[in-house]
Parts: sequence; structure tokens; C-alpha cells
Amino acid sequence: MLVREARTKRVGSIVSAVAYVRTVKTASGARAVQIVHSQRRGSRDIEHIGSAHTDADLELLKAVARQRLAAGQGELDLRLPGSPANQGAALSITSSRMGHLLDALGRGYDALGFAAAAGGDEVFKALVLARIIEPTSKLDSLRVLAEAGMDPPSYRTVKRRLRLYAGADDNDEAGGDEAGQSGVVEPAGGRWRARLARACADHVGLGPATLLLYDVTTLYFETDQGDGFREPGYSKERRLEPQITVGLLTDGAGFPLMVHAFEGNRAETTTMAPVLTAFLAAHRLTDVTVIADAGMISQANKRAIETAGLSFILGIRVPDVPYVIKQWRKDNPDTEIPDGHIFIQPWPAGPADKRRDQTIFYQYRADRARRTLRGIDQQIAKAENAVAGKTAIKRNRYVHLAGATKSVNRTLEAKNRALAGIKGYITNLENPEPDHVIGAYSRLLHVEKSFRMSKTDLAARPIYHHTRESIEAHLTIVFAALAISRWIENTTGWSIKRFVTTARRHRTIEIQAGDHTITAADPLPNDLQTALDAIHRTH
Repeated sequence: MLVREARTKRVGSIVSAVAYVRTVKTASGARAVQIVHSQRRGSRDIEHIGSAHTDADLELLKAVARQRLAAGQGELDLRLPGSPANQGAALSITSSRMGHLLDALGRGYDALGFAAAAGGDEVFKALVLARIIEPTSKLDSLRVLAEAGMDPPSYRTVKRRLRLYAGADDNDEAGGDEAGQSGVVEPAGGRWRARLARACADHVGLGPATLLLYDVTTLYFETDQGDGFREPGYSKERRLEPQITVGLLTDGAGFPLMVHAFEGNRAETTTMAPVLTAFLAAHRLTDVTVIADAGMISQANKRAIETAGLSFILGIRVPDVPYVIKQWRKDNPDTEIPDGHIFIQPWPAGPADKRRDQTIFYQYRADRARRTLRGIDQQIAKAENAVAGKTAIKRNRYVHLAGATKSVNRTLEAKNRALAGIKGYITNLENPEPDHVIGAYSRLLHVEKSFRMSKTDLAARPIYHHTRESIEAHLTIVFAALAISRWIENTTGWSIKRFVTTARRHRTIEIQAGDHTITAADPLPNDLQTALDAIHRTH
């Protein structure tokens, strides 16, 4: 069988050559596509384009041949059916999507059990993936989804579903008839976020040996009016605008387990007990190890942890030189404390104490001492200039005022120099090892990293939201996006920013060639292919 598609080249009115596409059957049963250049004197040249074994491959090869024939022809395209000018046109792309990125994020979504936790809600999944790809407003997220190659839901549907994601007190699983209906928002995001938290807990495998890291941050709003939830307070970003306080509970690797929003003027120390209580009740845990910074610990928090029978590793403030350090310096005069030296001070429980025996560790680090002493030197120099009248008296702890008399507080200076490099830790673990306690405490860097990811990579600050309902829904979406981002990082070893910016450039497209649809994709670099293999082979 031979099929020809001819194209004639004219010079004036004289036919000088004819070029056409033909299809011939080969001995192997394949169909070869060729371009035949026939000269006026009967000679001809045959250009072999390729051999096809399927109808789709045949259409693609014929399209390549037509485009090669049409190259540089400059013919008038009248857009008429069957016009020769149309035969060499570029093939139509019927779809284009960030296939590798979407499939990888979808794999993380399913691996964490969010599909089941969300009841197969595709709107929620779309909003979570859009938050990771390009964090923006809910309205603009529809543009992000369309550019990624997904079918975005309508904005009306998104607004209606937000009530459900916020945990609003509404039995209608569709989230109510209209967006913006007022409803009671359940603590910690309600049942929807609780199911996501359960999926996260199942993923990490909670047990008595689980380490729980807790920290808080603040998210401010660009408004000057508080509303009882968004209120001015102590800001970690040194902002004066109304804000909310967000508490994050993670495992020892920084994987998020629970997020809870509080009023912006609520003290950080009062946020820890409600989050721990809700988490332990939800997962029926009797003992885990709670790790928190000294700024999170009040006496009430410590008593609450002890009353619950939990283990803890806590940072403690060291206002005065501890006895064990004083004794060491007395026994070792004119000797510097070795770098990394740990002092151990047991604190057994008395007959009336309702607690376990505790142990306090004090660690000295030379680098920490160097930074602290440099800060003391700078403050003392400023204090001396202020006392001498060379500069105005500003807020300085080392300037002592007694009526009109100014002096440098040398007692405070001596005490702080003696404490330079010392950091304290307390635990109620049985027979604790210093390296284990201090190493576990250092994992608080992981929860700080999760906060940085949520604020930067996921743009957690809800600047487009004004009601508590929409803010809670936003935090639920950010919580799920943070969990997937940490899963991607743990699986690939890449930062989520690097993974998204790299994978989104490689798209999968579908091309219409005749009656056939052909799938094509950008070639992947080796490192991205390795990362994708790790994602899709993880169970």
C-alpha cells in the first residue's frame, strides 16, 4: 500500500520539482513514512522520516513530514478544510499540566491518609496542593490550579466549603447554603482538622517513646482594629497590629501533629496546657515526653504536665549561679570550665511532693559564652558612657539609678559573666542520660523550621481573611500543606522550595495528531528523577 501527499514547487509557470509524503509497508510489517523529492527529468531523492508500528506513531511521523515540507514555504493560509497550507501546521496541544509535581504532591496527600480523612473532598485537596505550589489568596488559587493543569472548582464552591474546613457548627456536610454564614467555630479547627491530626499521628506512630515538641508564633493582620480574636499583643515579629497566637505541636523530627489558634493577646505560657490536653485526649495517650523551651514553661504548665503523669524535657532559666557550678569553681580555682562540660544536680521528690524525681543538667559551651560575653561588653561600654554623661541614659540593665546618682551595676555584671555559656535543662525521666536529654531538647530546632516553612514557603499569614471562621479554615489548609511539605522533604532530602521550583518546570502535554492523542513530557534531570522515584516507591 502506498499513500501520497504531494506538494509542487513552481518557478514561474514551469514545474521544476514535486515533493510528497508517502507511506509504504516494510518487510517487518511496520509502516515507513518518507518524503520523495521528484525532479522534472525523472530522478528522485527519498528522505526516510521513520517507521511506525501504531496508528498514533504513524500520524506523528506524517505530521513531522508535513512540517518539514512546509518549512519556509510562506503560503497563504485560507483556513479552508483540506487546504495544503493546513497540512504542515503545528500540532495542537490539547492539555498541559505539571504532571510530575501534581502526582508527587498527590502521592504525599494519599500517603499521609488525608484522602480518607477528608472523605475524598477534592476541593480541599486542590486548595492544599495550590498552597504548596504557589501560596496566594483562595481566589487566586484557582488560577494556580488552572496553570498547573487541574480543573479548579468555582470560587462559590470554595467559599461554601471553607465553613466545613473551619469546623463550624453545621451539620450540613456541604458547608451551608451561602458563604459567610455565621456559626460556632470549634476549638483547634473542629472535627475536620482533628481527622487530619489523627492521620498525622498514625503516620508517625505515637507511643510512650514519642517526643512532642511545642512552640508558638504570632501572625499579624494589616488592620488597626481588634475583634476579640485578632488582638494586639506580644509579637515575635515586633509588630503593633492585631495578631493571633498559633501553637504548633510536632514530633521529634518536626512533623506537625496539631495546630491551635489563640487570641493575639494571650500569654504564650497559657497556650501549652490546652493543646497538650486536647492532643492526649484525642489519641488516648498516657505518657509521652514533652519538650518545650523555657519561655513556654510557667509553674502552672509544669504542674499540669506533672499532674498528667507525663515525661518532660524542659529548658529552664538560670537566674543565679547554681551551687554545683560554684562548688566546681571553688574546687578548680583559676581553671576554665571545659567546653561541653555538663553539671548534674539531682532533685529528688519529697514525701509531700506529687511528682517524680527530677534531674537538672547545666551545660557549658565556650561558643555560647563568647557570644554572651561580647554582648555584656557592649552593654557595659554603653552603661559607662551613660554614667559619665557622654550619652543619654537609655534602657540598660547595667545602669543603676539611686536618686540622682548613676553608677554601673558591677554586681549584676559579675553574676552575668559567671553565668556566660551556661544553659539549664530539667527532666523527670528515670535515670536520664545527659546526651539524650540535651540532644532531645535541641530538636526544638525542627519545630522552629516548621514555623519558618509555614510562614515563608506556605505564606501562612492569613492576610486575606477577616473572620475567625475563615482564619481557622485557612490554618487547616496550611496544616495539611505543612505535613505534605515535611513528608516530601523527609522522603527526598530536598527542601520543599527546591522541589516545587524544579518539578513545576517539567510539564506533561497531550498532542492531537489526526484522530490520535499523543502524550509527551519534558526530559527529567537525574536528580529530579531520583527524588520522584523515592516519592513513588515510598509506602
